[in-house]
Amino acid sequence: MLKTISYTSRNSYETGFTLIELILTIVILGILAAVAIPQFTDLTGNAQLSATQGIAGGIQSASGNNYAVCSINSASNECITVNSCDDGASLLASGIDTSIYTLNTTAIEAGETLNTCTISDGTNAITFSLTGTLNTSGG
Repeated sequence: MLKTISYTSRNSYETGFTLIELILTIVILGILAAVAIPQFTDLTGNAQLSATQGIAGGIQSASGNNYAVCSINSASNECITVNSCDDGASLLASGIDTSIYTLNTTAIEAGETLNTCTISDGTNAITFSLTGTLNTSGG
């Protein structure tokens, strides 16, 4: 007796990915990784620079606000005396983290704008202007 063998299409019984589809997927993922990884390697340096710039901008802005308050009423309890770049850190609500940042201590005359205040995080140094106050009695 002869047996009848019937052949059916491969697609009707087997499902899945072919070897070429898997290889193409791996190649595409490799290309994406090669493009993306360099974009993320320098994020720490950019973050440190941005943090230092933010602190410098905060001190500069607080200095301007403090100068305005002192100009209106130098006897005000809200007026803080700023005689050096280092005093600028006291204008921020929580100061600066001195274990990370250093601020130069150049003296400022009352009412003078000094463009040489510098804050550094050890890697980045940012120069900004700071305005001294008219209040010389302390505050």
